[in-house]
Amino acid sequence: MTKVKTISVVNGGGDAPGLNAVICRVVRSAIGAHGMRVIGAAFGDSA
Repeated sequence: MTKVKTISVVNGGGDAPGLNAVICRVVRSAIGAHGMRVIGAAFGDSA
C-alpha cells in the first residue's frame, strides 16, 4: 500500500465556531509533522 502524500481539506460550507482553527491545525500538522502537501479548493473547484 502506498503512503498518502497529498491531502485536501473540504468542509460543508456552513459556519461553525472554531472551524477555522481546526482547519489551520490540520494543515499545519499535515505539513509540519507528516511532510504532506495540502491543497485547497475554492467554490468546489480544484483551482
